[in-house]
Amino acid sequence: MKINKIKINSFGKIKEKEIDLNENINIIYGKNEAGKSTLLKFITNSFFGISKNKKGKEISDYDKYKPWVGEEFSGRIEYELDNKEKYVIFRDFNKKNPKIYNEQMQDISKDFNIDKTRGNEFFIEQTKIDEDTFLSTLAINQEEVKLEKSNQNILLQKIANLVGTGEDNVSYKKAIDRLNKKQLDEIGTERSREKPINIVTRRIQNLEEEINILEKYEDSKYEIEEKENEITKEIQKIENESELLKEIKILEENKKIDEEKLKIKQDIKIENEEKIKNTKIKISNNINEYEEQKQNQKEEEKKAHKKEKKIMQKIIRLAIILLILAIIVGIITKNVIIIASIIIIYIIFIIINLTKLKKIKRENEEKLQKNVENINQINVQKNSLQNEVDILEKNIKQIEKEITSLQSQLEKEYNQKKEQIKIKYLLTIENENIQKYINLNNIQLINQIQEELIYNLNQKKLQLHTLKIDKQNIEPKLDNLASLEEELANEKQKNNQLKKLEKSINIAKEAIDKAYEKMKNTITPKFTQNLSQNISEITNGKYKKVKFNDEIGLMVELENGDYMPSYNLSVGTIDQLYLSLRLSMIDEFCKETIPIFLDESFAYFDNNRLENILKYIKDKFSNRQILIFTCTYREKEILEKNNINFNYIEL
Repeated sequence: MKINKIKINSFGKIKEKEIDLNENINIIYGKNEAGKSTLLKFITNSFFGISKNKKGKEISDYDKYKPWVGEEFSGRIEYELDNKEKYVIFRDFNKKNPKIYNEQMQDISKDFNIDKTRGNEFFIEQTKIDEDTFLSTLAINQEEVKLEKSNQNILLQKIANLVGTGEDNVSYKKAIDRLNKKQLDEIGTERSREKPINIVTRRIQNLEEEINILEKYEDSKYEIEEKENEITKEIQKIENESELLKEIKILEENKKIDEEKLKIKQDIKIENEEKIKNTKIKISNNINEYEEQKQNQKEEEKKAHKKEKKIMQKIIRLAIILLILAIIVGIITKNVIIIASIIIIYIIFIIINLTKLKKIKRENEEKLQKNVENINQINVQKNSLQNEVDILEKNIKQIEKEITSLQSQLEKEYNQKKEQIKIKYLLTIENENIQKYINLNNIQLINQIQEELIYNLNQKKLQLHTLKIDKQNIEPKLDNLASLEEELANEKQKNNQLKKLEKSINIAKEAIDKAYEKMKNTITPKFTQNLSQNISEITNGKYKKVKFNDEIGLMVELENGDYMPSYNLSVGTIDQLYLSLRLSMIDEFCKETIPIFLDESFAYFDNNRLENILKYIKDKFSNRQILIFTCTYREKEILEKNNINFNYIEL
């Protein structure tokens, strides 16, 4: 990969700047604070994004490089990958994601993965290099090369770590020591006393002893609960049977009420039948009275005629006598007055008797008329009574029909309700008992059975109450048991976690051992070979070989063939050694030939060392783009002196 062109609109102190780069060495010159580190930061942030997080610094990169005035906080980089594909990235640093264009200037930004935290990961996908690896291998500044004499051991440790583990901040020995310390402090051993594993083991033993003592109460609780369940079921059974009997009793009581209704109708029927019987007797009596009255009427008529006839005969006899007497007197006396008087008396007698006869006849007629009225009244009464009989007989038929219908309906409803009750309790009461209770029709017997059930129910409830009291007396102990069991489970979990942690640490140590052995057999020889070649070239053959020892670290071979520990080397030589090692690591981590960025990396090198390292870089990385940021002319002068082509850029 190589960067062809950089255009910065505004980033930190750099504004409206365009830079063209060549394929190999590029010298970017600027005085201190001229913007060299800012340019490197622009390149890094363009590829990986700019952070608003301080990350332990006093100010974030975003706030540090954002223009104070209203300039556009943006820029563009044109670059080419090893496969000759060309891309342009434009980044507005106020936005999280950049715009990426291909060679045809098509926006392909969405073709790459977009992480919620890091944003568009196009550069990682293209080069397989993340920001941390980029900064730890490809971007090298003077602070990472030059250390004071007092910190010489730190730099040597970094070199030893690189050779031993492939990471300058990872030490095999320290890693193992830390794991052993972590294992001892956070877990412990069988020989330790007050470490977590010892405390947990003792607590587990104590808890198990306490639990064994309390477990007998748990057995008692289980027995009580079994009895409780048994009695509760019996209580439920009794309550169900009691409810069944209650419903049967209500059914039978309703049946009695219905029977009373039927009896009332039957009594009405009997009463009506009695009324018919009595009415018929009355009718019979009326008929007899009617016949008797008619017979009396006839006799009275005869008596009246006879009486009238008798009176008439009497009048006639008396009239004849008076007439004869008048004739005799007239003959004898021949006195007209006497004869006239007798005749007058005769006439008066006749009138009086006729009047009396008429009265008697009228009285007889009135009496006969009254008898006729009585007869008619008796006849009317007879007809009325007959109508009453007819009505009563009709009512009796209606009542009989109603009784038959009601009997059928009540019997049907009674049987339906019985069946409903049977179905209702089929799941809660045994069929045998349902059948026994449902066939009961004696309310007194039902009451007697209910009393027995209530007595049994009260007895069962008393037993249940007694069991609950016993259980309440046990529960405080069981609460403690539950607490102990919970604590035991927690302690066992802690124990398992400690064992898992111990297993994890052992696995980690084993993995580190295997990785370390693999490193020593694969990567370490490469590093030591590179180091040997580098130190020979850098020191003009003064030191020829470097070897790595687990105990001492790096050993350097002297010109006479002897070896000495690397910490006996001069600080300048160690600086060169570390830089050469960092450079030699690049090919191990980078499959894409990403540019190397050297920011004031040679500030503390003397001219001889600088010339050696520049030659080394030219020979070693002839196929890679190099960006050297410097505040001196030394690099330019040395490259010109050795006829090494380079691109010179002045900020």
